[in-house]
Amino acid sequence: MRQNSPLPLPLGRLCGALMVAIAFAAAAPARAEDPSTLWKIVHGKCVPNEQAHKNPAPCAVVDIKHGVSKGWVALKDIYATAQYLVIPTARIPGIEDPVLLAPNATNYFAAAWQERALTEARLPTSVPRDMLSLAINSTYGRTQNQLHIHIDCIRADVRAALAANLDKVGDTWTAFPVPLAGHSYRAIRIPHPTLEHANPFHILADKDPTAAADMGKHTLVVAPVTFSDSGEGFVLLDDKADLAAGDVASGETLQDHACKIVLP
Repeated sequence: MRQNSPLPLPLGRLCGALMVAIAFAAAAPARAEDPSTLWKIVHGKCVPNEQAHKNPAPCAVVDIKHGVSKGWVALKDIYATAQYLVIPTARIPGIEDPVLLAPNATNYFAAAWQERALTEARLPTSVPRDMLSLAINSTYGRTQNQLHIHIDCIRADVRAALAANLDKVGDTWTAFPVPLAGHSYRAIRIPHPTLEHANPFHILADKDPTAAADMGKHTLVVAPVTFSDSGEGFVLLDDKADLAAGDVASGETLQDHACKIVLP
């Protein structure tokens, strides 16, 4: 996650110190010095609480019906308006972990899309699917060493660019015609209304074998769209880190954490 200034601490509230501690722990990991903060929340709090008490707190959801090694949680980021993070309950540092490319790997992007209702519920009006997005940052664009997928609103300019260039997105990786948030992306179409049978990690590696050997440099963004010929689907966007050019491959920058695209 990107770095932002922390909000002022709440005062004069019962058990205020405890509430602040929990809020900070659940906040954007870039605000924490410990790169294992997310893992400690998931492994040390959410999963044990769900196992012992059927209560996912401080997470919103803990899904371990297929075991902890295959499960995931949804955790609210209190510093963004409606953003949630989907995080594996297994120890997976990030996009570079080869376990994500195993044939039977959990499709964490599908889980994130499933949990988009959590983000929608934080907003005062219904949200068209193409105003949402999913993103995972590269190893250079993150500060936490536990895989997490951001569920949040998409930036209005990114949504407009996708709509204007949708006919240029095909079934193979192709350079997207215009920069997005100042960076060059490539794009590929996912012609399915859900992600249950389309794992973006697999698509990146399968459609570009060179990426499979260097996954950690990549960032992925999933943007819902409606294709004129096949209906609801997604555009999968990919950027590769280029440190010399100042690009850390943080697809999260294509998201709008204030959800201005939805809010008046």
